[in-house]
Amino acid sequence: MAKHTSDAAEGAPRRGRPRSIETTNAILESAYALMAATGLAATTIDAVARHSNVSKMTIYKWWPSREALLIDAFLHHAAQMLPLPPASAGTPAARARRHAVAYAEALQGEFGKVQLAVISECISKTGSAELFYARYLQFRRDALVEMIAAGQRDGSILAQAPAEDLYDAIYGSLFYRYVFGIAPITPAYARSLVDLVLRPKG
Repeated sequence: MAKHTSDAAEGAPRRGRPRSIETTNAILESAYALMAATGLAATTIDAVARHSNVSKMTIYKWWPSREALLIDAFLHHAAQMLPLPPASAGTPAARARRHAVAYAEALQGEFGKVQLAVISECISKTGSAELFYARYLQFRRDALVEMIAAGQRDGSILAQAPAEDLYDAIYGSLFYRYVFGIAPITPAYARSLVDLVLRPKG
């Protein structure tokens, strides 16, 4: 990824000494832990400062707003929790299944609740959907789209629609089902969805 998830949201200028990675991670991990345990409303800058044992001044120096910090905390956790499948993990279709299953499983836990809260409360309030896309989704989407396209090129994926549309069909369906509670999102459903959309050979 061109830009690490712990960079200051919206490219806020850095002042003084460079950030400590250890301190940055402590802040981001504390913010995510509080969001998961107490909800976004209770995850104030004061609460994050107490939980991480970092001064409020430091937090405000590195993030332009509370919402920016909470978005960064979610993105930091998501990048660790849902790593992109390596090429050694099998065919493009097999790697797509693995990643879709991991996302489906994550949605059923605290990750899903935090993601929905961040999207509905932080992104809608700040209008920072472009930040969310540029900082997290774009890189991951591009990588998975290229993985699907590679499967189309080598003939292991038979679906002929643009790889971007195939990606959106898989992950859009998973998120849609989660948001509206239409049906349980199980690993078996995620695997069958990938096969239905990608039509892997054999």
